[in-house]
Amino acid sequence: MAPYESDDNATAADAEELRSARRRKAARYVVPATVVGIAAATIGLVPALADSGDPDLPKISAQELIEKIAASDVQQLSGTVKITTDLGLPDLGGLESSLGSAAGSSGSGDGSSADPSTKLTELASGTHTLRVAADGENRQKVSLLENAAEYSLIHNGKDVWGYDSKSNSVFHTTASESDGKQREELPATPKDLAEEALKAADKTTSVTVDGTAQVAGRDAYRLVIKPKDDGSTVGQITVAVDSKTGLPLKFTLTPASGGSAVVDAGFTQVSFAKPAASTFDFTPPKGAKVEEGDAAKAPERSERSEGFGKGSAPEPGKGGPEGLNVIGDGWDSIATFDTGGQGVPSGSEVGGDVGGFLDSLGDKVSGTFGEGTVFKTRLINALITDDGKVYVGAVTKDALVKAADAAK
Repeated sequence: MAPYESDDNATAADAEELRSARRRKAARYVVPATVVGIAAATIGLVPALADSGDPDLPKISAQELIEKIAASDVQQLSGTVKITTDLGLPDLGGLESSLGSAAGSSGSGDGSSADPSTKLTELASGTHTLRVAADGENRQKVSLLENAAEYSLIHNGKDVWGYDSKSNSVFHTTASESDGKQREELPATPKDLAEEALKAADKTTSVTVDGTAQVAGRDAYRLVIKPKDDGSTVGQITVAVDSKTGLPLKFTLTPASGGSAVVDAGFTQVSFAKPAASTFDFTPPKGAKVEEGDAAKAPERSERSEGFGKGSAPEPGKGGPEGLNVIGDGWDSIATFDTGGQGVPSGSEVGGDVGGFLDSLGDKVSGTFGEGTVFKTRLINALITDDGKVYVGAVTKDALVKAADAAK
């Protein structure tokens, strides 16, 4: 049996070649781990873009299209990206204000901070617009456009800056040069998400070419990646690949449950001309509060912490909890570890807005493992048993309960 099923017999070697090419050219989109949080939650998550007709392009096989992505060597680009995420999380309501004071305790004394990690909650849902630019391995910029305000993340040589115009606050750190390379990659285009998805291309996956599209004025092929197993919450991933450069222009992840996309990533406008050097210049404005970060304290990211499917869980001591194991493979893989605790209290035990929020997220379940709570989104689900064991993955609630029963 082929490593994964496709209409043109693409092989696992192609996915491996893609991973090798990705490692060879990874330095083009790098920033230290202290800023990767904002990038992961921004670049690469975009609402579906209106196509203006399907272009007539030469036929191409899935194998050839994968090779085209692997060979893509775009060093310079600039453009506009829209971001929409719909994980199906409930409205925080009163919980947001209940936690507000705690969230405001970080950064400066008045609660404002340009630390990229503080932007994650803003980008976890809804629609956002970004401007992006890249010029090789040493210069990248991401700007999040908000109502009458802008947040920018800039990597220019050794310096990494975060600037929040609304609070006039600045975050600064330096890029790690340990072992001659950066600790983290900036996923600056949907290319990165496409490569992550293709890491799951094994016998549990179908990879096909499904026609053409036009994205941001560029002619593109549509690569479709589908899990073959029923236990995954992922329905399919569609990647629009630029017909000339091989650069993925749009990434859409649709859940198995149907409805709107959980993640949709793509350009509304893109140029492959070299951005002006001044694009990456930054000097803290007069009166701005400057917070210094320490890149050396950021944890390294392991190879196994990447990807959507097989081997997606981090290794113990490398970005994941101690004692972490992975059950199964492919899209149905489940990461499990023991917290050593007593599980999660019920909403009635906690009370108030926090208790209501817990109840809105979790379903009580039971099995031969005992009892526990499944916390759910439209993509990632997690079972926490009453004796403190955790099972998490892009799988259904039933798959988590089955895994917990089998491990008992």
